[in-house]
Amino acid sequence: MANKKLTLSLNKKVIKEDKLYAKTNNISLSKLIESYLATLVSPKNNKNKITPLVKSLSGVIDLPENFDVKEEYSEFLIDKYK
Repeated sequence: MANKKLTLSLNKKVIKEDKLYAKTNNISLSKLIESYLATLVSPKNNKNKITPLVKSLSGVIDLPENFDVKEEYSEFLIDKYK
């Protein structure tokens, strides 16, 4: 789907804070707003829907097929609270 320009009028303080947030998280302000708006229109009963932001991060990390998330998290907690 092609991108299209949209002009928004927002509070200056909100813009400043959101730009800082976006920069800190290595995401464009446009992508941040797009992801947020996409979550607003997604069906409420579909809690497992992948947002555009999460989808864009797909493939960032490669895990072995036998990777056990629960086991790794348990080990992390054990190490953390030793």
